[in-house]
Amino acid sequence: MGDRSKVTLFKTLGAVMERLPERFDVSLAKRLAKFVGRRSKGARKNLRTNVAHALRVGVEELDDRTLEHFVDRAFESYGQYWAEGAKLPGIKPERVFGRFRIGEGLEYLYDAKAMGRGTIIALPHIGSWEWGGSFLNSLGLGMTAVAEDLEPPELFAWFKEKRESIGIRIERLDEHAGTVLLETLKEGGVIGLLCDRDIQGNGIEVEFFGERVRLPAGPATLALRTGATLVAAACYSGPGRDHFAVITPPIAAERLGRLRSDVTRVTQALAVELEGLIRRAPEQWHVLQPRFDGA
Repeated sequence: MGDRSKVTLFKTLGAVMERLPERFDVSLAKRLAKFVGRRSKGARKNLRTNVAHALRVGVEELDDRTLEHFVDRAFESYGQYWAEGAKLPGIKPERVFGRFRIGEGLEYLYDAKAMGRGTIIALPHIGSWEWGGSFLNSLGLGMTAVAEDLEPPELFAWFKEKRESIGIRIERLDEHAGTVLLETLKEGGVIGLLCDRDIQGNGIEVEFFGERVRLPAGPATLALRTGATLVAAACYSGPGRDHFAVITPPIAAERLGRLRSDVTRVTQALAVELEGLIRRAPEQWHVLQPRFDGA
């Protein structure tokens, strides 16, 4: 597919999704994702292994039928994520506000703001984080996030415009992103970082669901360098068409020794919090890339 055709396709699909009745397009997206997931051997194998790690904690036996059920639901969650994300620019802010609740931990964000600190929200790929970012904008907190580059550049510009229309400032994941994030935190702003995948391949090795894996060093490094409040959070889909979020208590991020040792220590503490958030709804953890041995 040529660049122009690719951009046209995404823009057309986005416009259609914004206008379709939500009950229709979310239901269709879930069914389609489940259908594709049953035929995408590589992605299903990866997701199966990832979800199994979250489910097997404290469980000696996990039968295949139960696991496959959770994997199907995880693919449905992935379809729902894309459908609801595409609709957000067409939903009035007051409707987003009425359908989203932070069930635990909102006070930690307000405490950080009152102290004049920036806030780092570390997120797993659970539910729809864009709904959370739009909700924070309605509260006057706002959020800056980084996103992987897209080709062609016009496609990234369209994606950036759509996300910023719902109150989420988007920065390209490149050599300048770190500087922008540091400045945002020093100004007391909020940044959201998806951090259950090591996209750049230079992460910190920690224990995660019983195995050694690499997680991004960014959240811990930024917290240690700026003194910003570091929390983990997940934005879950449900109940029904609503959404709710859980924010953990702040993760201790003080300098105790060498920077790399401190980053490793804080990243490990973050990994523990991410595990807890994922265990609350493992069927919504839609990471299709390999995270563990066997995936």
